[in-house]
Amino acid sequence: MTDITNTPVSRENRQKRGLEFKIYFALIFILAIPVGTERWIANVVRKRSLNTRGPLARAWADADRVTPLIFSA
Repeated sequence: MTDITNTPVSRENRQKRGLEFKIYFALIFILAIPVGTERWIANVVRKRSLNTRGPLARAWADADRVTPLIFSA
């Protein structure tokens, strides 16, 4: 039997992100900004360095992680 576990996913097979996905992403991103800011400040105080991901990068990562979970259910 042929092993197809490591086949690359082509662009046609990936689900396109529609308008509904973008709206949910934007809402989650906006709501995640204050949380990302708090986490960033705590990290700056704890590490005493500004060499960490900023609050917008944290909010973007959170929204990018949560939004697909909503659509997978």
